[in-house]
Amino acid sequence: MRASAPPCEFVLRVQQACFEDSDVWARITSFMSSAQHPARNVGWLKVLTHGLRHQTFVVEATQYGKTVGMLPLAEVKSLLFGKFLVSLPYLNQGGVHAESGHIAQLLVDEAVALADTLNVRYLELRHETKLEHPKLTKQISNKVHMRLGLPSSSELLWSQFKSKLRSQIRSGEKHGFTVHWGGAEMIPDFYKVFSRNMRDLGTPVIGVRFFESIAAQFPHDAEFCCVRTGTTPIASALVVHSGNTTEVPSASSLREFRSSNPNMVMYWNLLQRAIERGSQVFDFGRSTMNEGTFAFKKQWGAEPSPAVWQYYVRKGECDAMRPDNTKFSMAIRVWQRLPLALTNYLGPRIVRGIP
Repeated sequence: MRASAPPCEFVLRVQQACFEDSDVWARITSFMSSAQHPARNVGWLKVLTHGLRHQTFVVEATQYGKTVGMLPLAEVKSLLFGKFLVSLPYLNQGGVHAESGHIAQLLVDEAVALADTLNVRYLELRHETKLEHPKLTKQISNKVHMRLGLPSSSELLWSQFKSKLRSQIRSGEKHGFTVHWGGAEMIPDFYKVFSRNMRDLGTPVIGVRFFESIAAQFPHDAEFCCVRTGTTPIASALVVHSGNTTEVPSASSLREFRSSNPNMVMYWNLLQRAIERGSQVFDFGRSTMNEGTFAFKKQWGAEPSPAVWQYYVRKGECDAMRPDNTKFSMAIRVWQRLPLALTNYLGPRIVRGIP
């Protein structure tokens, strides 16, 4: 922690996320609530600490005892890949939240110093707009956030859909799928679909404990949706509501059922749920422009908005750990052929070390 500054100056603190300090926690929670997006809830620091065992940090700027800037960070480390400092892993956005550009600069200064102290490969800040800072010399901006402005009712939203989309939803509904909602009790069904889909994509899966931590941290705002045929789960999603936004951090469906459109049925129900919760924006997550997931989200009416991930690189390259890096092509093909039980065992041990 830095020495105290005169009352008119900013006081900067860099500390491990201290969940027991109720005053600090209440102060930063109140400040971040103005961000109006699920990913900006400081409760994610607890989720990352308990669910993935990351060491989490808070860089805070205060003036007259009031928080005027905050930067949440998590140290991601593994024997395989090294160490990274990220704001924030798993989430599509993060980085600096500050009342002015000057305060933002000070927060990044502290984050850079922390990256040097921890000897990480790079500092990654998941911004939406570029923040000018001399140490943030690299960026990745080939993906966009896909977001849909929501009307006041499901009927109005339905009327906005093109006939092809409405036909796909009705086609799925004709198969008699059932849609189920819940909290932690829904995680086993959610995970059956999610883990298998991750294996089929060639991606190590996050462990069940992580989703249990989300359910525990956000009991009123995190929901799991599952589409079943009979008793078999075939599509599932996690949605988180906060402020005026509902976000889908994770969604999956089983490939062999996709021609029956359970995914369309599920997303229609996700959108209806968001409207019921009073959300004004539905965040589908990030996608690469003009690729498959981009087209899927675009058909619902979602529009792209910028995603600018900025880096202070100390070792290697900033895109070295991105899943679309060609060096992982062989590993992805091998992973897709492994038994599900094995990928469910190995995946959580690997993925917690990937930023």
